[in-house]
Amino acid sequence: MASDREFVAFVCEQLRGAGDISSKRMFGEAAVYLRDQVVGLVCDNQLFIKPTAPGRAILGTPTEAPPFAGATNWFLLVDLDDPEFLAGLIRTTADALPAPKPKTKKTARRKATSPARKKVGKKARKRV
Repeated sequence: MASDREFVAFVCEQLRGAGDISSKRMFGEAAVYLRDQVVGLVCDNQLFIKPTAPGRAILGTPTEAPPFAGATNWFLLVDLDDPEFLAGLIRTTADALPAPKPKTKKTARRKATSPARKKVGKKARKRV
């Protein structure tokens, strides 16, 4: 079941205190970003946070579940009513994650020219 856009907007609003929060829709669900780094997922209208040791220390004994079939366990947050707590958890999680890899620019691929298709000047094209 896909997550509602309203729920994704609600989650992002609750996490605003952490800083530059954004979301991106993917396959009917959404990834939650802090400073261009994925810190959580919204799947089936539930918020999952990337598991980190500092995040576990804040949560104590977190509920863990896979956000989708075949995924590893993430922290499942049920109570989303405390924006200050959530913002602190998200900042702590983001700080514990490795920096995102820089994106490489894609270059246009050049078509390979075969030896038979060499460009020929105008004079060579004319037949006498």
